Amino acid sequence: MADTENPVSVVAASQEDYLSAFAPLREPLYRNLWAAAVISYTGTWMHNLGTAWLMTSLTTSPMLVGLVQAAISLPVFLVVLPAGALADMMDRRRLLLVTQAWMVVMAAILGILTIYGVVTPGILLLLTFLLGLGAVMNDPAWQAIIPEVASHQRLPQAVALNSAGFNIARAVGPAIGGLIIAATSSGVAFLLNAASFFGVILFLHRWKRVHHDIPLPLNSIMGSMKAGFEHLRQSPPVQSVLVRSGLFSVFASGMWAMLPLIARPHGSIGFGFLLGSFGFGALLGAGLLPLFRRMASLNALVSTATVVFAAVTAALAYLQAFAALCATLLVGGLAWIVILASLNLSAQTMSPTRLRARSLSMYLLVLQGGLAAGSALWGAVAENSSMMTALLAAATGLMLGLMAVRRHPLRVGAIISSAA
Repeated sequence: MADTENPVSVVAASQEDYLSAFAPLREPLYRNLWAAAVISYTGTWMHNLGTAWLMTSLTTSPMLVGLVQAAISLPVFLVVLPAGALADMMDRRRLLLVTQAWMVVMAAILGILTIYGVVTPGILLLLTFLLGLGAVMNDPAWQAIIPEVASHQRLPQAVALNSAGFNIARAVGPAIGGLIIAATSSGVAFLLNAASFFGVILFLHRWKRVHHDIPLPLNSIMGSMKAGFEHLRQSPPVQSVLVRSGLFSVFASGMWAMLPLIARPHGSIGFGFLLGSFGFGALLGAGLLPLFRRMASLNALVSTATVVFAAVTAALAYLQAFAALCATLLVGGLAWIVILASLNLSAQTMSPTRLRARSLSMYLLVLQGGLAAGSALWGAVAENSSMMTALLAAATGLMLGLMAVRRHPLRVGAIISSAA
């Protein structure tokens, strides 16, 4: 059934809302979900710090360290497209409740095994993969509900705030995680991550979702995926988002893959503060994003931010002083949020409501798949050459990727209603 009541362009926001990066927080439904999500994201970043640091404690192999990020992202290749189909075929709220519960269980198991000292690199990678499996099953439905909990005219700010919340957690989560790990162990950080999911679970349990479309029969997953691919084939805006996301993610992953090795001389607390610097930069970027959008077009903004992120990646190959690393990562975080929020906004508005989760699953496949493949690639480059070579090559790739801008411009469309 079509959602035909007052389709509103996301660019039709009032001047006041356009200027206010925090306007969606005036809406109780979005505010409650956002607050719960920030707590969950904080637990996730504590967990990610714990897995990366635990692996560096178990082995000195750059390849295995790089595979931690790959294990988090690898499930995207296996399940994100079926996850997108399911999110368009069934009640997204119920699907999210299942995936959130799965992540609670996986994080708790890893925490218990770590506390008892029986984790090996193989067990760590396996449980990280299983947790990532739940996260990937969660992502398309999670992304697709943002337009349902925020008003359409405030969607650009809501998307940016969702990214900002993730990066608030990126700022405080690693710092808290570093202190917890230094005082106790990575296992405690894993258990706290398991507990952090309960705020989102409580929100989902209480949320009275308004159904805009009739769910499809669950026996037609392949047909649903085929319809999504047909939409991709016929939609240049979808193709452009995927090309730009893929080019960015593969090369941007070089920084993430090497960051644990860059941070090793500074200890777990130093690692947490380095990630926190990146997160504070991203939070600053989210606040400035409405201003940036007034000053430049979407594509000019993303291109400029990509140049900045490439410069940050290259600089990390040479910097050793802790203060310089923190300052550089703060700038990198600002550039990161500009790029990711812009890609995500374009992805949110490139398809009809009934196809949104499937289109977003393709976006997530390219984005997270690129991060996974890139992490393994740059880990292998560092293993066979050097960390400096990996970072410089990744920075060069980011610059070369800008050649795709003219052929694949990003666009921000309307919240398109599904066909009747």
